[in-house]
Amino acid sequence: MTPLLKSFSALSDETRMSIVEQLMDHGELPAGDLVRGSGITAPAISRHLKVLREAGLIQQRAVGTKRLYSARPEGLQLIATWTKSKREFWESSLDRLEAAMMEDDT
Repeated sequence: MTPLLKSFSALSDETRMSIVEQLMDHGELPAGDLVRGSGITAPAISRHLKVLREAGLIQQRAVGTKRLYSARPEGLQLIATWTKSKREFWESSLDRLEAAMMEDDT
């Protein structure tokens, strides 16, 4: 699986997307903070974090017995670059949709 597909696959899960958003919004967090309020067990969060690490979207840092997690800009940049590369497609598609809708109005 390519790195881009790994990234999309990892983010296709609502819990993992939420974890990445939390890390982007709040910066580095311990796993315990990600568990609190999620309604998910610590072992389940750990499995989600492993998938995100393997996809290159987050990184882990050990401080004593704590594991701190943060978003990896490099991993997220891969998705941003791909999305930007498809911009022309979306813009032309939306232009065609607008033209078709205007034809229907006449």
